[in-house]
Amino acid sequence: MNVFVLCTGRCGSTTFIEACRHITNYSAAHESRKRLLGRERVNYPPNHIEADNRLTWFLGRLEKAYGDSGIYVHLRRSDLETAQSFVKRWKYKFGIIGAYSSGVLGGPSPQNSLLDVCLDYCDTVNSNIEAFLANKTKKMVFSLENAKEDFAKFWDLIGAEGDFAAALSEWSKDYHSSRLKELEQQKAKRPFILRALHKLVRITKKFPAFIKAA
Repeated sequence: MNVFVLCTGRCGSTTFIEACRHITNYSAAHESRKRLLGRERVNYPPNHIEADNRLTWFLGRLEKAYGDSGIYVHLRRSDLETAQSFVKRWKYKFGIIGAYSSGVLGGPSPQNSLLDVCLDYCDTVNSNIEAFLANKTKKMVFSLENAKEDFAKFWDLIGAEGDFAAALSEWSKDYHSSRLKELEQQKAKRPFILRALHKLVRITKKFPAFIKAA
């Protein structure tokens, strides 16, 4: 049996998989096939739990490969908190919001804030997941705000075996803050000339607005 955790991102998927690593009758991974193409993109091993927010772009392939034989988890967090988390992450200039804003929406609009774009992304992705799950029989909505209680329901849903207490303890850890700290450290280690170039680019982008306001 394969288990898929579908979500927007920035809603606890890393912690979800860390908790699942204490399950002995399933393997578990986070974004393990994100660079693969074709059928290989969704060719997961049997009895595997996968969390990957990019799977919401491959729902048609999931349907063909697994259909109603899979177990599906819609991992949710408050849209506002999720969007605010994406906004904080934006300064690192990578991730799915850039793809959504520039690719799907065709570029940012001056009348919409970054928070507006992130909220729109959350609504789009969650609506796609809800539509995909409408005819699925083995599914659940998992609320990050109610993580420990919902993880117990998830454990029962998939017939998990292993160290439940250790799995539950993962929800008391903050993997998000650790990742942001790591990114800050990587940013600080960049060569001085590279940091200076990035700063010059930012100043150049703001220069026309400065002239106009002068």
